[in-house]
Amino acid sequence: MKIDLTDTTASKINKALVQGRRAVGTPAVGMVLTLVIVTDEENAYDALRAASDASREHPSRTLVVIKRVSRSPRDRTQSRLDAEVRVGADAGTGETVILRLYGEVVNHAQSVVLPLLLPDAPVVVWWPVNSPIDPANDPLGALAQRRVTDTYAAEQPIEELTGRAETYTPGDTDLSWTRITPWRSMLAAALDQVSCKVTSVEVEGEEFNPSCELLAMWLADRLDVPVKRSQSSGPGLTAVRMETDCGPIVLDRADGSLATLSIQGQPDRAVALKRRETAELIAEELRRLDPDDTYASALRFGVDRLGEPSNGKAEAAAPASAPASGDSPDAKPAAKKAPAKKAAAK
Repeated sequence: MKIDLTDTTASKINKALVQGRRAVGTPAVGMVLTLVIVTDEENAYDALRAASDASREHPSRTLVVIKRVSRSPRDRTQSRLDAEVRVGADAGTGETVILRLYGEVVNHAQSVVLPLLLPDAPVVVWWPVNSPIDPANDPLGALAQRRVTDTYAAEQPIEELTGRAETYTPGDTDLSWTRITPWRSMLAAALDQVSCKVTSVEVEGEEFNPSCELLAMWLADRLDVPVKRSQSSGPGLTAVRMETDCGPIVLDRADGSLATLSIQGQPDRAVALKRRETAELIAEELRRLDPDDTYASALRFGVDRLGEPSNGKAEAAAPASAPASGDSPDAKPAAKKAPAKKAAAK
C-alpha cells in the first residue's frame, strides 16, 4: 500500500503510517530498528531496494531522506516536505517512508526525521553516496548508534580513508570494510592450520579500491609485518600472498567468484569468495550494532604506513596474531593485538 503526501508534516506522516498498518491488517509495530538512508534521487532506487531485501532479516522502519536541489534563490527560501508512505507488500517486511526535502528544510533534515524514529529502538544511518567526512558530527549521524558509509563511492577513496581515521567515532563503519569479511575469515582460518611465522604479505587488487587498502592495513596491524599493496585489473580484491618460514600461503581469486587457497605441503582447495550484493552487506552490518574495534584499529594504522618495515614485534608474533578460525561473516575478529602463542588465541 502506498500513500502519497504533498507539502506535509511529520505528524501527518505518522498518521499515514497508522492508517496504512490498519488498512493492511497489521496494527502492531514489529520493527527492530530504524534505518535512515541519506541519498540523492539518482541512487535512491538502488539503496531502497537493498534496504528492502535486508529487511527480510532485519524488519525495520526505513526512512529515505532525499535532499532536492533548489534551482532558484526564491525556491531556496521556501520549505516543502513531500512524502511517500509504503506499508505491507510494498515495503518488504517493515515500513518505508520516502522523504523529499526542498528549500530551507534541506538544512534541517534531523528535525524531520526525529519524530519518525521508532521509540526505544536503535537507529542506523547509511550514506550510500556523498557521506560526510565526520559522520558522528553530522546532524543525522548524531541521532544514530551506528553510522554506515561507503568509501568505494567516494571520488578519492584513499584520501577518504585517511579522513575517516582522523574523525573515527565508536559506531562508525564502512561497507568497504564489510566487503572483506569473507577474506579475513578465510585468511584467519588458513593461519590457524599452520605453526609458521609470517614474514611479509602482499595484497593485490584494483587501483583505488578501499577494500584492498583496508585488508592490507588489517594484516599489517594484526601481524606486525611489512605489507605490500600491488595493483591488478580486478575485479576487486584478487589475491593475498603471505610469506612464512614454512612456505607461502596464497589466496587467489581471479574471477571475482571462486578462489584457490594454497598452503605449502597441502593440496590446493577451491573456496567460494563471491562478490556480494549491497543488500548482503547492509544485512551483515545490521547484525551487530556495537562499535567495531577491529575496524577502528585497522583504519588508524594508516594507508601511508603500508610497506614499512615492522617495528620488531614480529619476532614474537605467531600466526595467532590473526583471529582464530572461528571468525566468520557473522562474527568479526576481536581488535586485540598482542604477541601470543597460537594456543592462547583460541
